[in-house]
Amino acid sequence: MTRVFCFIFLSALFATGHVQVALAETADIVIYGGTSAGIVAAIQAQQMRKQVVLIEPSKHLGGLTTGGLGATDIGNKQVIGGLARDFYRKVHEYYARDAAWNREKPDEYNARNPHYSATDDTMWMFEPHVASSIYEQMLRDAGVRLKLVVGERLDRQHGVKKSGQRIESITTESGREFSGRMFIDATYEGDLMAAAGVSYHVGREANSIYDETLDGAEPKLNDKNHRFLKAVDPFVKPGDSSSGLLSGIHSKSVPPTGSGDKLVQAYCYRLCTTDVAENRRDWPKPADYDESRYELLLRNFEAGDERAPWHPLWMPNRKTDTNNNGAFSTDFIGGNYEYPDADYATRDKIAADHRSYQQGLLWTLANNPRVPDKVRAEFKRLGLAKDEFADNDNWPTQLYVREARRMIGTYVMTEHNCRGKEVVEDSIGMGAYGMDSHNCQRYVTEDGHVQNEGDVQVAGFKPYPISYRAILPKAEECENLLVPVCLSSSHIAYGSIRMEPVFMILGQSAATAASLAQDEGVPVQKLDYKKLRERLLSDKQVLESAKK
Repeated sequence: MTRVFCFIFLSALFATGHVQVALAETADIVIYGGTSAGIVAAIQAQQMRKQVVLIEPSKHLGGLTTGGLGATDIGNKQVIGGLARDFYRKVHEYYARDAAWNREKPDEYNARNPHYSATDDTMWMFEPHVASSIYEQMLRDAGVRLKLVVGERLDRQHGVKKSGQRIESITTESGREFSGRMFIDATYEGDLMAAAGVSYHVGREANSIYDETLDGAEPKLNDKNHRFLKAVDPFVKPGDSSSGLLSGIHSKSVPPTGSGDKLVQAYCYRLCTTDVAENRRDWPKPADYDESRYELLLRNFEAGDERAPWHPLWMPNRKTDTNNNGAFSTDFIGGNYEYPDADYATRDKIAADHRSYQQGLLWTLANNPRVPDKVRAEFKRLGLAKDEFADNDNWPTQLYVREARRMIGTYVMTEHNCRGKEVVEDSIGMGAYGMDSHNCQRYVTEDGHVQNEGDVQVAGFKPYPISYRAILPKAEECENLLVPVCLSSSHIAYGSIRMEPVFMILGQSAATAASLAQDEGVPVQKLDYKKLRERLLSDKQVLESAKK
């Protein structure tokens, strides 16, 4: 049958209504979200001989791991096992090659930032393009590459088809339909979870909800690195409260300690910068630059706080993963309040505003004469790396969505789990990082000055197990969905769990559970944990701290 005849024949069938125009693409497991969790889940499901479709709504795979966050937050690297550890082994293998060091030698790198050792088998600091190439190779090796779908966003209004408590298929905005027996939501936003009717929370719970001490607003707990250390006037006209608040200040009153709200911790882009002249770009000045956005920053300098407000962490080849630091920095505090539940157009606008804010901040720090000379010199010394994110004007491709929606599932992880006061017996991986929340808002203190609120940094506890039930919706809401990223957790516990290696671990565990539940023909809530544990351990996942 020639192509022309086939087209005419099918067109005639469509016209008579005997053939449906859109046929669903089928798989055993449909994974929505090509983050680190989604990639690892796809590889694990493939290794368990399942047909897998991995759908990424953007054009870029790997989320934050490939999007600029090369300084891995690990807490305790001994509890990182399975495919997650394989990734970091491959990072070490890459940098073990002489050809990988094109801007410096390993001993030069270690003189500044001792993170490479020829005798180790893992490495936890890497350039963005290295992470991308490793993930691409891991997907090719697993055979997943042919099952990748990129640039397809879920139709969040009408794109989830359910029968009872089971998802039957999901449809993207372009009309492509994907049916499956099991589904995994590996997005940072929890879009599939929400569209499937699963309960979730946005913002900070009051301390009283889960009997916690760190979850709600905590105006007295700001870490000294991320608060105003000097008295800075918050009003447009200094001393005149009737003139309004400066840009970036959200409230004229102190938030009640322990109170809940709808605020989420601030987002930013993790910048890849360099001090190598031939590979360095000057900071771009955004077209919509408005100096008034940075008046609070400039007044803080003039009040005597001359800290360089950023935190460059050195990667190989004289590049950085640059994070927020100080009272007014790369975190766009308050710029993300609408993001978790926003439609795509609004999210795109919010992401663009974050980019404009951060570019304007960096240009200001490098060029404004009100910035102290030593700070301006620091920001002229570094610039965007020309050889990273070449398809995005050298700007990171992934906004750092530190938290968005969080599922209210079968079990809620809380501060009590982090502190070891409550220990679950159905571990699917370990958390090990401190409880880490970035600032959520700025307010005017009782003495009439500006202050940040929401930054909480509490560490010092041992690694703790994460419950299988924390990635499961309630059975009455959905019985064939797993959620390894927007998992069931309080705000402050999520601040500890939300690290890329942990998302990899939970993605592998989610895929393992989905595969076994499919084999057993049971809802994910009914899967025998003993069987899940046995397979996780055989795949070298770490489920508990080593016994002394």
